[in-house]
Amino acid sequence: MILLPAIDLMGGQVVRLKRGLATEKTVYSSDPVEFAKKWEDSGADWLHIVDLDAAFSGEPQNLDCVARICAAVNVPCELGGGMRSPEKIQSAFDAGVKRVILGTKACQSPETIAEMCSRFGGEHIAVGIDAHGGKVAVKGWTETTGTSASDLALAAQDAGAGTIIYTDIATDGMLQGPNFSELEKMLSLLRCNLIASGGVSCSDDLRRLNVMPGLYGAIIGKALYDGRITGSLRAILSN
Repeated sequence: MILLPAIDLMGGQVVRLKRGLATEKTVYSSDPVEFAKKWEDSGADWLHIVDLDAAFSGEPQNLDCVARICAAVNVPCELGGGMRSPEKIQSAFDAGVKRVILGTKACQSPETIAEMCSRFGGEHIAVGIDAHGGKVAVKGWTETTGTSASDLALAAQDAGAGTIIYTDIATDGMLQGPNFSELEKMLSLLRCNLIASGGVSCSDDLRRLNVMPGLYGAIIGKALYDGRITGSLRAILSN
């Protein structure tokens, strides 16, 4: 299982939100590159970057920060937030990211997934599925749709997406553990890579995720920033 520390950007700052609410924001730093290097040194396999301003507005606003991060580290980076057109996706690749995450656009227009996979390659396209009560949430989690998370995951896989990132909104930033039952359900349905996101609170959560058959990766956020997980990330999984 690969490990992907999260770097959430808002106004050029590194922040964390609770349940995706902009009103529940904690600012950790005005130097995203510093954290990128720190997580790389800790043993990150990838960095998971989210442009929160773009997720809410639809317009990328932190690409300069993203480009600086990509230039400063040797591990690959993925980027989500505002990836709603070929031009915006291309600008992300131009900034140095290796994989982009489609969210709102994937739900609103599933045929877009196939189009982007054909244009950029399925290995460079992930679909972020953010769910609340099993239903997909969009536009920075401000709207819940009638689309089921499992239906969208299967549609994304069939469209050629190489990776699904599943986030349970109720657990995100709450340090209460991932939604293991929903992850198991997703794993039973999918052949493509599945990354778990949301709720990781401690090393034991990572170890439990690590032994889930077929799980490709786990995103770690608040637990890293609050010092609940420290030291070598690789060592955690080997213990």
